[in-house]
Amino acid sequence: MEKKLAKIIAYAQERLSEEQSGHGFDHACRVAKLAEKIMADLNDPSVDSLVVIAAAYLHDTIDDKVVDDPDEAVEELRNFLTFEKIPTTQVLEILFIIDNLSFSKEQFGAASELTINGQIVQDADRLEALGAIGIMRTAYFGGAHGNVLYDPTIPPRNLQTKAEYREESTVINHFYEKLFLIVDQMKTPFGKQEAQRRKTFMEEFLKEFYREWND
Repeated sequence: MEKKLAKIIAYAQERLSEEQSGHGFDHACRVAKLAEKIMADLNDPSVDSLVVIAAAYLHDTIDDKVVDDPDEAVEELRNFLTFEKIPTTQVLEILFIIDNLSFSKEQFGAASELTINGQIVQDADRLEALGAIGIMRTAYFGGAHGNVLYDPTIPPRNLQTKAEYREESTVINHFYEKLFLIVDQMKTPFGKQEAQRRKTFMEEFLKEFYREWND
């Protein structure tokens, strides 16, 4: 398994090394480490660690925020995994997890229910959107897309569709439009506990942010 994972990690690094909106290879590495922590906490023998770690490293290699042609990226990934002799059942689950991982799909009712393997990867990825790392990634993504940092005349939106979600907003509004919402969507015990801890940190950050802004 170690040789297969090494090839998978190298594939992710090649695809994500130039990514500059907070979804780069460093993000994938942290998601994989968080997934390992969640697996250790669950201690569930039914978990497929190869599927979990592979999906953690590869999840953004086909994301439409990162690649120009997601369908082409999916086929490239499928061919790569098949070439590396990953069993078909595992290839299908890795692709299924990646395809149903996102906040937008779950939030707007387009996602299929994830297995425990997928729930681990999803929680790990969402923890990366919270806490100090989450704050930095939000600002980094917003800056890359030219978003306004904050405008008190623009209230957070109650998003109803993916199209609305993809429309530009302020960096601070993103906390309310997505980041705080995912805390209640965590699936695993570790994910729920760690998400709440990180949310508390973010709330303290916002208090300081508003104080400095208003001063």
